[in-house]
Amino acid sequence: MTPAEREVALKGLDDSRERLLRAMRGLSHDQFRYRTAPERWSVAECVEHIILVETFLLGRLQALLQQAPDSAKHSTWEGRDGALMKKVAEDRGTRIQAPEIFRPTGRWPTEKLAPEFEGARALSRNFAASVQGDLRCRFFPHPLFGDLDCYQWILLLASHCDRHRAQGQEVMASPGFPRRATPNL
Repeated sequence: MTPAEREVALKGLDDSRERLLRAMRGLSHDQFRYRTAPERWSVAECVEHIILVETFLLGRLQALLQQAPDSAKHSTWEGRDGALMKKVAEDRGTRIQAPEIFRPTGRWPTEKLAPEFEGARALSRNFAASVQGDLRCRFFPHPLFGDLDCYQWILLLASHCDRHRAQGQEVMASPGFPRRATPNL
């Protein structure tokens, strides 16, 4: 990873972390668990999904660094990192069914979601800050976007977080979202 790539990756991880934590701040238990429809995810479920995916991807990246690089192979999105990240974060019209292992089940109570996310993100950030292997010559496929190199997967951590933060904000903006009662003065 070049110094410029590392800077981009770390900024993306840091910025998406801040945006998610800011969006979660002050939510009550009922607000975290509110669903706009039975088949839709709550804010809590979005955060749980982010944690599950991030933890899995970090393990996958670490394992791939133990394998020999393949300089003959190329990412489906080679040279288009920015476009890929934008598509992941902003294309909310394309819905992807999460694999069973990444589906939220209420693993953590609402008060544990922020610390669990913080722990997973700290590990991802430490990895991005210290990794020395050639990430551009190691690959694994995304079910929708095809083969991505390991650097793109680090970028995807931030974009994926932003995608599901936006999903949570859509829940919070819905008409039925529980609002805090105004105190009687």
